[in-house]
Amino acid sequence: MAPSMGPPAQSLPWNYGIGGALGLQHHQFSKCTSNFPPFSSRRSSTALSTPLSNKKRFDANTDPSTLTLQQKLDLAPTEVDRIALLPNPEDHVFSFQDATIGVTTGLGGHTVKADRSTFPALIGSSGSMTVGFIGPCGFNTPHTHPRSAELNIVVEGTLKGSVTAENGAPHMQHTLEKFQMTVFPQGAMHTEWNPDCVPAVFVASFSNEDPGVQQTLQTLVGFEDEVVRAAMGGDGVIDGKDLESFRKYIPANVALGVESCLQKCKIGMTGSRAVASYIMRGMGDDGEKQE
Repeated sequence: MAPSMGPPAQSLPWNYGIGGALGLQHHQFSKCTSNFPPFSSRRSSTALSTPLSNKKRFDANTDPSTLTLQQKLDLAPTEVDRIALLPNPEDHVFSFQDATIGVTTGLGGHTVKADRSTFPALIGSSGSMTVGFIGPCGFNTPHTHPRSAELNIVVEGTLKGSVTAENGAPHMQHTLEKFQMTVFPQGAMHTEWNPDCVPAVFVASFSNEDPGVQQTLQTLVGFEDEVVRAAMGGDGVIDGKDLESFRKYIPANVALGVESCLQKCKIGMTGSRAVASYIMRGMGDDGEKQE
């Protein structure tokens, strides 16, 4: 007697046909998926219901007359509609030479930024730009850009760029001559400074309409006193009185430094200039120092 090969196959009528077979398959598939939630409820899951756009939403009852130009540009349904909100040719031109907004000025020079706030024509472009006019021995104090890498090209003079990408990454310093470029990674602490006695100019481009900027030292000393003292080594290194004095002398960006350049160019080091020099001590080449 032959061994049994399992239960006998299901008996089907001779005229079952293709339609019946498909019906059986559908019945079996329905049994397999009976424990799944209804498709309509799956569509409303958090992942699928999250808006693809991160643009700010406005209440339907918002009075259009109260919207800023930037808000109207954000809400424009098409690029043609967006351009219609900037009808004049001059709306699409930004002058870094004569800018009155987006300007940051210090003893060592100034920077001018064209972003979605200062130059609305950039909205929708995913880009922005800053031009730095750096005087003799001036430096753009250490800072970060939280939302974009920076491509920096020198178009006049010479600049030194210093960068540390993150904890554990090696510190790097570059000497950039005219028409040479470097990249500062997104979020990396970096600085640019002029080692010479003549002005320098750089152009920095960003892949974000609002790359953001945070001056490192100025931000640090803005923390609570106990946090700043702890970060600097505790009360044995700096007390409350010294901390307040230190805060007052933190230079505004763009500042003056570094010590070797100040000596070479015979620029006096007093007040905030002296503090700026100490902050940047050691960043200059020993060969630049004069007796």
